[in-house]
Amino acid sequence: MTTSGSDHRRARPVEFLDVRRVGFVERPPPVLTPWEQGEVDRLWAVTQARSPTTFDGLLVASLGIDLPSPGVLVARWARLSYRHRALRVLRPPGDVPGSVFVTVLLPTEQGLVVGRGASTTAAPGRWTLPGGSVEPPGDGRPLDGAALRRDAVRELDEELGVRVADGEARLFAVTRGRRFGSLGFHFLVPPVTRDLVLRRHGELVAAETGHGAGPELDEVAFVTSPAEADRLGPGADYLPQLLRRYGDAV
Repeated sequence: MTTSGSDHRRARPVEFLDVRRVGFVERPPPVLTPWEQGEVDRLWAVTQARSPTTFDGLLVASLGIDLPSPGVLVARWARLSYRHRALRVLRPPGDVPGSVFVTVLLPTEQGLVVGRGASTTAAPGRWTLPGGSVEPPGDGRPLDGAALRRDAVRELDEELGVRVADGEARLFAVTRGRRFGSLGFHFLVPPVTRDLVLRRHGELVAAETGHGAGPELDEVAFVTSPAEADRLGPGADYLPQLLRRYGDAV
């Protein structure tokens, strides 16, 4: 049986948005019913019992987007704690705030760097690009494109030990999840060598282990295609499409 072009597009987990400029407008968080709040707290207690180190700080949640003109995206967002992701099992997908996250495409001579989530993370065993959820900026700073870039560079340092200047990261792609509307901002940075990545990650793992903690990424690999990523194991939903787009661009 053949699949039409429209069916094939609908089957893809994320869509790419043509974005060159990003803006954010803060809105109040969604109102929960007493039952929903009780369920959110109950499910959080279960999560914390299973993984006591799970983060419950404030995150940026997407309440929807506007595309007022070509190349411009304005995202409506609210401050929600991590535990409110439980709404994904309590509400229809269209009524759930989406996550807002950043990733970094770090090229090497053997492909882009991907990492496997450690057992203490929210997605243990899942292969992703370095990155993470966006947190509301502090010190009165605005949530804007510069804040996303800072978050991406910080995540790269925290997860791989690789440091780049904020100005070296450029927005490569913006994705929106088809189920929850989660927004992904994917940044490309200058290439480094495979040996440097392995050395810095090894140093980071040793330091984190010495402090009684563990790395966020317990293993790294280098991939050039969705097929290579698929052979590693379960991966982030955006990964195959983003790897394909990167391969087409280089």
